[in-house]
This record gives sequence, C-alpha cells and structure tokens, in this order.
Amino acid sequence: MPSEPLPSPAPAPGPQSSLDQWLSHLERATARTIEMGLERCARVWRALKLVPTFPVITVGGTNGKGSVCALLESIYSCAGYRVGLYTSPHLLRYNERVRVAQREASDEALVQAFCRIEAARGDTSLTYFEFGTLAAMLIFIEARVDVAILEVGLGGRLDAVNIFDNDCAVVTGIDFDHMEYLGNTREEIGFEKAGIFKRGRAAVCADPDPPAVIESHARDVGTDLLQIGRDFGYTSDGAHWTYWGYGVRRAGLPYPALRGSYQLRNAAAALAVVDELKERLPVAMGDIRRGLTEVRLPGRFQVLPGRPVVVLDVAHNPQAARALATDLAGQGRFRNTFAVIGMFKDKDIAGVVRELVPRIDVWLAATLPGERGASAERVLQALREAGAEGEAHAFPTPAAAFAEASARAGEDDRIVVFGSFITVAEIMRELSNPRDCSGIA
Repeated sequence: MPSEPLPSPAPAPGPQSSLDQWLSHLERATARTIEMGLERCARVWRALKLVPTFPVITVGGTNGKGSVCALLESIYSCAGYRVGLYTSPHLLRYNERVRVAQREASDEALVQAFCRIEAARGDTSLTYFEFGTLAAMLIFIEARVDVAILEVGLGGRLDAVNIFDNDCAVVTGIDFDHMEYLGNTREEIGFEKAGIFKRGRAAVCADPDPPAVIESHARDVGTDLLQIGRDFGYTSDGAHWTYWGYGVRRAGLPYPALRGSYQLRNAAAALAVVDELKERLPVAMGDIRRGLTEVRLPGRFQVLPGRPVVVLDVAHNPQAARALATDLAGQGRFRNTFAVIGMFKDKDIAGVVRELVPRIDVWLAATLPGERGASAERVLQALREAGAEGEAHAFPTPAAAFAEASARAGEDDRIVVFGSFITVAEIMRELSNPRDCSGIA
C-alpha cells in the first residue's frame, strides 16, 4: 500500500545491496499515511525517458482484480505472448508483485530497477508503492514484454499505475473499502475506480449493478464502455459455460481453475478484454481454453488437499466475505468449521464477520502485528456485536490460532483462514510442507 514519503537520513542502498536491504530502506523512508497523487511519480518516470511500446491493461475494482489479472496472464501466456504482470500486495515474497513470462522477477532485476529510479528521482520523493510501480514497468520494458497487466493498488484515479496510458481498463466491481480515501458512497468510490478510463480507449465493467458514475464518467472522458449484462456476459449449464459479446459467442468453455462462484464474472471480463485487443493481440480459442484451465492464484478460495479441509482466502471486506460465505455453503456438509481470522483495524471487521457468522462454528481470532493490526480482542468484540454464538477465542498470532484449529479439527471438519493477506501468508509459511500452497485454486 502506498504511503506518504519522508526524507531519509540514510543513503539509499547501491547496486550491490540485497533486495531485502532495498525494501527495508524504502519502508524506513515512508510514513504510515497514504499520499494520493500522480505528479511526483510521473515526474520521475519522465526523467527515466522510457515509454512502453506494448499494450497496457489496467485492472481496478474492490474485489476480483487479482483474479482478472491472473486470467489475462494465463490466457495471453498460453497464446505465446511474453506477459508482464504487476500486482500487489504479495503473500510470501516481494518478487511475486512483478512477473515476466509467468516467472517472478529476480532480486537482481528489482535491485537494478530501484537503483535507476533512485538516480532519476533527484529530490522528488516517492512512496514504497510508487517505487515498486516504476520498477515493474522499467523491468517490463527491459524484458520487451508483449503486453503489460497492471493491478491498481488503491482506488484508480490517483493510483501510481494510472500514470501509464492503458489500451483497455477494467473495473471488476465497486463496494465499500478504503473509504477514508475513496469516499463513503458507491458513487464516490466508483468515481475513483473509473479514473483509470482513458479517452478513445476501451473499458470493461464487470459490476452487474454499477453506480451511475461509471457510465457517466466513461461518456465524459470519451471511453468506449463495455458493461456486463449489456455488452457482454455469460451463461452456465453446469458442465460448461458460454461467453457472449458483440458478434461473438464462445460455447462449451471449461470452468476457470480458480474456485469461487464469482469467477465466471471475472473470466467474462477477461474475455471482453481479449476481444477488445484482438487486433494487436490475437488469441485462438484453444489458447482461451488452456488459459482458463491453467490459471493459478494462491489465496483466493484456495482449497488445500488433505483432511481436514483447509481453505485460504484473503477476503478482507464485506463483499469478499459475502462471496466466501456463499462458496463455503457450496462446499458440502462438515461437522465443524473453524475460522482463523486476523484483520487490520482500519477494515470493516464487523461487516466481514457478520457475513460469515452463519457458516462458522468456532472462531479463533488472531492479533496482527504492527499499528494497523487489529487485536484479537477487537475481533471478538465485533463477533459479539454481530450476534455470533458458540466458541470464540483469542490468540497472539495467526499461527497460534491455526495450531489450535489443527489440533482440534478432525477429518470431517473444515478450517477457513481469512481476513488479510498477512493472515493467509503466515499460515502458508507455517505449512513448511505446504500441502501445495504454490497455487492450487
């Protein structure tokens, strides 16, 4: 997440420094609050005198951004394109944020990019997120990718990725999150999300009931808006699904390898992008099929093999929690469901737990580290306010909560880990032989 920059008394690391040294330096050189705006980041990019010559796809939205990005990366990679993918946050390693040809960027590539940005910025301050965004695009240009997919970090209009003109923008959905920065209504939040629309370019909206500002802003800036349910969409017959758009119908499609009832909507949005860019990036039907079946995205309704069933989901706002509750209900019957939950205190904790109360039998709340981390006691208070009944216990860490769940859960039980990327990542680390945390979805 981007944060307000402060001058750092310590000199920046050099090209021989490690990636960890660079990341520690960038963390120390920033404060905790968020600074929105594009001018500083754009000024440094202009100083680097680099211009992407490949198509750029920018993906924003409250939930579903990561899934759409992963689907696009998989489809275009199966079609033989060299794909650059920039996402955030990461789960286990910073390198996850920057991928070229489906491989994480090396420490060396990231360090060299940071050094070039440091040399170019002069006295212009940059945030942690802005450094990372510029580094990703620099790496993509050096790697000569065929297409770059950029995930918005926060909002859209003032997010660092928006300094790059996109050839197609995607808004996956609009709901309540980061309201202290984006506004308190769906109209206000939608305006920030729609800020990635570009004049004369296409935009895809996958929210089935978007606020009116999405269409009005597209009209104001001269963007060709494709709205799900009107300009493109999907149907499902149980065994396969069908995508439809202007002059195109793709029937008998395999379901995406990403679990979750909402993934067909994300897949339809990805295919709408593919159709919009088909002149520059043609994709065969067989590549679409392969891309759908080979896509991987850890931490999004990720079901680990073995018993008891373990589900990892980074859901951290009410909309995502609602989707998680729906998918838990569709998994079948379990004797008990144990919830390992850890959240940030600036999130709608009460709203999240309220959505999941009917699906959880035992709550194991964990305290997250740092000033943003909510205490386990605060989560328990939210549970009481939501009317949760049954067992609820506090633990100092997600790992401690998961150890308790693992000790108590039998083969007919289920453990659900959610609430934050940090919560899921800690459990992934705990699973030293991670029952394949590498990407089962």
